[in-house]
Amino acid sequence: MIITAIRGGFLSGAFDLFLLYWPLLLHGLWITLFLSIIGTFLGLILASVLVALKTQDKSSNQTLRIGFLKALGKHFSGLYVTIFRGTPMMVQAMVFYYGFARLGVRMPILMAGLVVVSLNTAAYITEILRSGLEALDPGQKEAALSLGLSEHQSYLFIRFPQAFKNMIPAIGNELIVNIKDTAVLSVIGVGELFYMARGVAGTHWRYTETFFIVALMYLIVVMMAVYGLKKLSQALGKPPKDMLKSESEVPL
Repeated sequence: MIITAIRGGFLSGAFDLFLLYWPLLLHGLWITLFLSIIGTFLGLILASVLVALKTQDKSSNQTLRIGFLKALGKHFSGLYVTIFRGTPMMVQAMVFYYGFARLGVRMPILMAGLVVVSLNTAAYITEILRSGLEALDPGQKEAALSLGLSEHQSYLFIRFPQAFKNMIPAIGNELIVNIKDTAVLSVIGVGELFYMARGVAGTHWRYTETFFIVALMYLIVVMMAVYGLKKLSQALGKPPKDMLKSESEVPL
C-alpha cells in the first residue's frame, strides 16, 4: 500500500489507516497492556514492603540498633514516596534511562519502561495501602501481638490482607492510570500504542484520524478494565466505586 491509498475523508481515511496499520497498532496496544499490568503488579509488591517500613511503630523493648533501622526504613520510604509522587513519570523515564546510560549501564528499552512504571506505581500504591492500614481497627494489631504474633506476622497475615481487600478499587484506579500514562514512555522510544500511532500519523500526515483511532482503542480498553475491576470488587463483597479517574483518591 502507498500513501495515495488513504482516502481524503475523515472517517474513510481513519478506516483506511486502521485497515492498513492495525497489526502495528495492536502490537503497540499489547506493549501498553504489558507495561501497565505487570508494572502495577510489581509496584504492588514493592509498595507492600515500603508501607511496612513506613508504618512501623516504636516498641518499648526494642534495642537501639532495631530502633535505628526502623527509623531509617521509615525515612527511606517517606523519601521514596515524596520523590516519585512529586516528579512526572516522563521526567523519571528520561533520568532513569539516559542517566544509567551515562554510567555505562544500557538497559533494553522495554525493560527500562517497565522499571519506571513499577517504581512510579509503587509510590502511589504505598500511600493507598497506608491509608487502608490506618483505617483498620488498632485493636486488631494489639490482639495479634497478644496472641504471640510478631509485628511482621501481624502485618503480613492480619492487617495487610484486610487493607489490600479494602483498597482494591483504588489499586484498580492505578492500573487504569497506568494504561493511559504509559504513553509518556514514548520519550525514550518504548514502542507502546502512542509511539506506534505517532509513526503512522507522521508517515501520512493524518494526525487527527490516527489519534482518533488510538483514542477509541484506549477508551475500549479502559472501559473493559473498569468493568472487570467492578466485577472483582463485587465478587469480594466490596461495593463498586467509580474507577474512571485521573488519579487515586490519596492526598499528597
